[in-house]
Amino acid sequence: MRAMSAQPPPPKDPSVPRLHLGQVWGYLWPYLWEFRGRVLLALLALLAAKGATLAMPWALKHIIDGVDRNLQPELVLPIAFLLLYGFFRFGGVFFGELRDALFSRVTERAMRRIGLRVFEHLHQLELNFHLSRQTGGISRDIERGTSGINFLMRFMMFNIVPTLFEILMVAVIFTLAFSVWYALIILVAVLIYVGFTVVVTEWRTRFVRAANLADSSTNTRAVDSLLNYETVKYFNNEAYEAKTYDTFLAHWENAKLKNRLTLLALNSGQALIIALAMTAMMVMAAQAVIDRTMTLGDLAMINAYLIQLFIPLNFLGFVYREIRRALTDLENMLGLLSREPQIRNAPEAKPLQVTEGRIEFDSVHFGYHAERPILQDLTFAIEPGQRVALVGASGAGKSTIARLLYRFYDLDHGEIRIDGQNIRNVTLDSLRRAIAVVPQDTVLFNASIRENIAYGRPSASDDDIERAIDMAHLRRFIDALPQGDKTLVGERGLKVSGGEKQRIAIARVLLKGAPILLFDEATSALDSKAEAAILTAMRAVSVGHTSLVIAHRLSTVVDADRILVLHQGRLVEQGSHPELLRLGGRYAQLWHLQQSASNKAADDPAG
Repeated sequence: MRAMSAQPPPPKDPSVPRLHLGQVWGYLWPYLWEFRGRVLLALLALLAAKGATLAMPWALKHIIDGVDRNLQPELVLPIAFLLLYGFFRFGGVFFGELRDALFSRVTERAMRRIGLRVFEHLHQLELNFHLSRQTGGISRDIERGTSGINFLMRFMMFNIVPTLFEILMVAVIFTLAFSVWYALIILVAVLIYVGFTVVVTEWRTRFVRAANLADSSTNTRAVDSLLNYETVKYFNNEAYEAKTYDTFLAHWENAKLKNRLTLLALNSGQALIIALAMTAMMVMAAQAVIDRTMTLGDLAMINAYLIQLFIPLNFLGFVYREIRRALTDLENMLGLLSREPQIRNAPEAKPLQVTEGRIEFDSVHFGYHAERPILQDLTFAIEPGQRVALVGASGAGKSTIARLLYRFYDLDHGEIRIDGQNIRNVTLDSLRRAIAVVPQDTVLFNASIRENIAYGRPSASDDDIERAIDMAHLRRFIDALPQGDKTLVGERGLKVSGGEKQRIAIARVLLKGAPILLFDEATSALDSKAEAAILTAMRAVSVGHTSLVIAHRLSTVVDADRILVLHQGRLVEQGSHPELLRLGGRYAQLWHLQQSASNKAADDPAG
């Protein structure tokens, strides 16, 4: 289990860019343009909805004046205005819903496209990124980011501009129908309201970011703990995990509390500005009714317009706050997109042409960190069709060689060539199609055995899959299962044994059909019986292929065509098993140490 002390969430990564609306508009514009017809129809529906909404107070005024006995001694029911009022009320809702229905395809397609774009980009990033990533936090960033896109696309287009348009129209109506003072009060209130909202929301943004960071860290910790469920049980650390998780939750709770208190200050200030403006205008209107310069219908119309105006204005404040929150949510997700892969195709890279399968390491130098070199001046060649083993103590650089051949990392100096082609000058896709890997720790998808095998080549036929099952010696195991190859292997393959997982991995490699095979300590975690079965399968698979076997236990590679012995990143010996034993060097020392340990274990009664 990854060691994790109960520390507060780390500070926000300074490499993640701060976003502004102009950048977001640049991201969203292609998705709007793709469905420009739908967007236009949605805008027309929006205008119809706003028109109906603006007409309702006017119809209400005529209804009230029509039934006012002071104006109409003979009571006459204003049927036409009642019908109009009902039509405008229905139209405002109907056209608003129609707008949402038309635009939903645009937002959902944008969420789909951007979500896919981030997913593909994550798979293009280098191995080093994925070794240091926090899966739970990244998944939460993507979830919040796609939700932020949905919000921004809907509300930037259908709330901010339409609300400002509505404010302007109401100010014009008040000026023409009543007095310019009403329009001035509205405009001053709106300016104060918007200014207050912008200033306070910008102040709040840091608390929103802190809450998001605490949320991601808490989720990351939970996922990390659950992925390591067995390790937690092995060390009886349930209480420790709960205490650590609660510490993260406490940081999240404190961040959310600060966020909520700042929201209280913002909402209260907005409400005060609206209340003062509405009170001032209602006092003016009530006095005008008393002075008989206005009718009750006029008073009702002003009141209706004020309610109609300030509710969306209050909503505009909410929308602005949410836009800032959505931008904050988008920062991490789009920050992933702005991260350039460190391992990428050369400008004029060509597909790898594997004619024989000869592999050459020429004066290779490499280190994960500049101050700690791993491989130093490593030179060797693997001839076509050879089965070559890499052996050495832990930390000698064996697995690093495999990662460099697959180009998970680039060299500090030197070249790796396949059939004379420098792997830095060929496309990554063609290079990795030419190499099939059986890793030390095979991680399977939470799917059936058959689906995991078929993953080696998703387009493979049923006959090809059956042939791979037979060659990997999986048939007896599968036939013994009640559900056969439809059996689910569980998350990360935890429902099958180590030997079974490795045979599934070998079947997957067979199905891939690559000319170069790489076995990275594929039997290190297996018992003797499972190891013997896997070795038999590996030998069968290696026939006709160039294969590189990384081994810790020397007994598994005694029949290799050639054995390369590494020590502290350097090639110190090479030859066949008998030749290296006769040499009496480092390989012979390792062999005698391992044989002595095996004999001692066999003689130990406790074993």
